[in-house]
Amino acid sequence: MSLLELIDRADERGLAAAGLACLDRCLPLLAPEGSDVLRPVWAAVARGDGAAWGEAIAKARVELEGGADEAAVLVREMLGAAPAEWATEPLREWASGCSVTALVLHGRYDAADATEELIARCRAGDATGAGPLLAGELRRQHTVLESVAHGPTGLRRARELSTEGGRVLRAVVSRRARTA
Repeated sequence: MSLLELIDRADERGLAAAGLACLDRCLPLLAPEGSDVLRPVWAAVARGDGAAWGEAIAKARVELEGGADEAAVLVREMLGAAPAEWATEPLREWASGCSVTALVLHGRYDAADATEELIARCRAGDATGAGPLLAGELRRQHTVLESVAHGPTGLRRARELSTEGGRVLRAVVSRRARTA
């Protein structure tokens, strides 16, 4: 099943987790030293608590200011686009946008040239030509959506994948900075 199909079939919790996981994996581009600022947002997703979700998102926006390079701006925009409302359609739109942004950001640091066309093909199920970083992000997004479809217990796996993905991206960015 393609990433687009998984997003279309996800419920509110799955959509919130999918968008949040993308944001969490890209967070090293905004907060390179690491941050637990998204922990309360994850907790709200686990509880399916719309009021706590809105509060946690608002607090994270305040705490995650800074970073002027283009990648940091895109990550901040992902957070800024998070809906305060816990409702299917706004969450679906946000999760889909986060998916694209995360793939774009990973594609920028990949060995292969990640064009807009390649990212669209990846989301539709054809990852031919994707480099290892982009392919890994695509797999993580897919696995997160499949995991959270199994209910609240799948959130643990989603968080693990986000932590792992954040470490991978942080390492690639660090390696690039050392060789530049």
